[in-house]
Amino acid sequence: MPDQHARTYLQSKPEALLDYPFGPDVAVYKIRGKMFASFGYEGDVARMNLKCDPEEAMALRDIFDAVLPGYHMNKAHWNTVILDGSIPSGEIERMIDRSYGLVVRGLKKATRTALEVRHGRESLYR
Repeated sequence: MPDQHARTYLQSKPEALLDYPFGPDVAVYKIRGKMFASFGYEGDVARMNLKCDPEEAMALRDIFDAVLPGYHMNKAHWNTVILDGSIPSGEIERMIDRSYGLVVRGLKKATRTALEVRHGRESLYR
């Protein structure tokens, strides 16, 4: 998955907000103030941190060499995904969807319900 496609897909999530709280080199994607992804480069290679269920996080690390414990994150709940072309784009989109959905599920009930009414459950929890 080319890095620009990943950035576009991250930004396409309902009510996603792009922020740069750590400076211009790290893009942070949030939903209602909560981070669901960060995106940056190490040299010429794009990387992003995505939230993940702990068991799934471990499984993805076993399956893909380009999935590592989350850099500067809680390693049980976050993975770093290296966008080196070794992971199919559909799988990267699924990981982004899962990260976004986990963060939405963790929002306060009133906030989560408002998002579900506005955008539909299916678009939030793919």
